[in-house]
This record gives sequence, structure tokens and C-alpha cells, in this order.
Amino acid sequence: MGRARILLFTGKGGVGKTTLAAATAARLAVEGHKVLVCSADPAHSLGDAFDRPLTGEPSEVDTCLYAAHVDARGLVDRSWQEIRRQLRVALAGAGIDELDAAELTVLPGVDELVALSEVARLARAGPWEVVVVDCGPTAETLRLLALPEAVAGYVERLRGPARLASRSTAAAAIRLAEHLDGLRELLVDPEVTSVRVVLTPERLVVAETRRTLAALALRGIQVDGLIANRLVPRASRWRGPAASWLRTRRAEQDRVLAELGTSTTLPVHLVEHRPVEPVGTGPLLELAGELYGEADPLAVPFTGGPARPLLTIRTVSESVHELGIALPLTDTSALELARVGDELAVTVDGVRRLVSLPVMLRRHTVVDATADGDGLVLRFEADPADTSGGLA
Repeated sequence: MGRARILLFTGKGGVGKTTLAAATAARLAVEGHKVLVCSADPAHSLGDAFDRPLTGEPSEVDTCLYAAHVDARGLVDRSWQEIRRQLRVALAGAGIDELDAAELTVLPGVDELVALSEVARLARAGPWEVVVVDCGPTAETLRLLALPEAVAGYVERLRGPARLASRSTAAAAIRLAEHLDGLRELLVDPEVTSVRVVLTPERLVVAETRRTLAALALRGIQVDGLIANRLVPRASRWRGPAASWLRTRRAEQDRVLAELGTSTTLPVHLVEHRPVEPVGTGPLLELAGELYGEADPLAVPFTGGPARPLLTIRTVSESVHELGIALPLTDTSALELARVGDELAVTVDGVRRLVSLPVMLRRHTVVDATADGDGLVLRFEADPADTSGGLA
């Protein structure tokens, strides 16, 4: 059996991502896929959606459908403490003061990192064809998805001292680094992992969604669609003050969605507000029917097309090349660029990533940069006398 497909659901708190993740998992199971849906959200409301208690181990909810809560805190207590002890010994053995060594091994974001590792373990270990993940709110999810890359640099700095201490400790640091590399590869493989962003049609929520799309693109993580949840009925045939309010509210929601549509090529799927919260597999399947219709929730048409590569190169002439960086930018995006050696530091709305330059551009200088809704285009020219690379 090949690797399980991983669908990550995220969105601003309170938009209904847990319910839609559960509905998607229920629909896939009915279609015959063996599905695990798990919660990486510290709030852990997935059990409420199925109206049953869940634990850290997958339990059967229905035919072909299993569910679990990822207990990050418990996993940290069981697994990270031993790794931390080994690294502390390594650093102390390399001549670093014991107190400093203890501080250096307090890894920022370790709870989220362990939660992501557990999702990857469950995807590999079980018989699942699909793993649906109810992630935390967008800010937490972005931090979660950025951690493997960020922590890999931290661990790399510890590998030198670790080698000086003992073979076993050095091996532990190397294993951790390899594990982080594996997580990064899993996240950026569009054939395996994709994100579905849930939103409600409100201006503040849509503004956060735009920032989320840019941040995920910057990480090279595929977003395969947007789900606009809780649209009010159109009430076109109703009369009275309540009907008038519903028509006004829906008109405002439609305007917000139209504005969103001008800033993204992703498909936006609509789900109307329900009078009763869907709880249990029956109501969840009804919700999935509204969301997906007759379509397969895993089918490529949900994405609106294949994933765009983060970087593309176009040769203008023998000495001039253009580097495209695919980012969904808007007129309000706060963008910063800087060159750091053979890397570009790209910051969009406070989210920063170092992008390694293709080898053919490393001796070239950036002479121009433009931005539009499709992303950035940087113009490079060969200049052997200038080794600064521009964008200083």
C-alpha cells in the first residue's frame, strides 16, 4: 500500500473546520476508503462532532472510519524528555555549562512538533488510505507547519557539539534531524499533503484567509481549496423583517466572497448555515453531501488544477534570467525582500522564509523586482565583479 493521503483542515477559530473535517472523513469512509480523522487542535472538539469520547489511539467510529485525538502534551512527556536528556549530555560533554545546556534543549514549539510527528506516524503505521487532520486555528497551524524547517536549523547547530560527546548522542541528534527532514518532505509533497482552509464570509476572516494562503504558499504547502461555511439562506420568497435581514446579510456575504474570488484562483465551495449543529455520522454525511455533491472529495477537480511550483526560472538572454516566486499577493500584502548569501529572505505579512537560490543565479545580481496577484518576479543579471547579489 502506498502512502496515505493527508488532508489538513484549518481556519480561524469558530468557523466550523472541525465539523467539516469530520464530515469529509465520514464521506470518504462511506465511499470505501479506510479513513483516520484525528485532531491536532488543543481544543479537541472532534469527539463532540461524532458524539463519542476519543483517545490518543484510533478507535472505530463507523465502517472504515476511525478517529483519535493527538495528545501532544502526553507525547512530549513520554518521548521528548529522553531526547532532551541526551542532547543535554552531549552539550555538557562538549564543554557547555550544564545550566546553558539545559536552556538550549528547551525547544520552542515542541508540543506542536510532536503532534505533527504523531500525525505522520499514524499515517505511516495504520492501514489508512486517507488521514484527515483537524488542525488548530490558522495562526497555530502556520506555526505548526513551519516548525520542521525552523527546528531543523536548531538541531543542526547541536549536531556539532553532539558529535564531540558520544556516538550514541550524536546518532540521536542525527536521527532527529533526519526525522525533521522527513516531516518537511511530507508537508511539501502535493501528491500526499494538502490543506483546505475553512472560512466564514466576513471581511476580517477573509483578510486572515488571504494571509494564510500567502504563508502556506511561502512554505511550499499545497492548498487544494477554500470552504466558505455558514452562508445564510437567500430567502428570496420570504417576507417580513426576518427575511429582509437574511437577504441583506446574504448580499453582504456574496460581496465578500466576490472580493475573495478576485484575489485567488482556488475554488471556493459554499456551505449554508444549518439550524441544528450536525452531530454524528448521519448529519455529518448530509453536510458532506452539500459540500461535495457527487464529486469525490479526493478528486483533482477540487483543487482547480495542479499545484504551482514555488520557484520558476525564465531565461531572458544569456546573462539575464527571471525568477518567479508563486505567492497569492494582494494590494495590502506587506512584502519585504533581502538577499542573504545564496538565499533570499522573503517576508509576507510577517511570515518569513529563506529561499535557496538556484545554482545558476547565485553569481547573478538582482536588478529589479515586481509583484502582482501571481507572486513575485525578480530579474537577475550576470555581474562577476559584484558578489553582493543586490537586495542588500
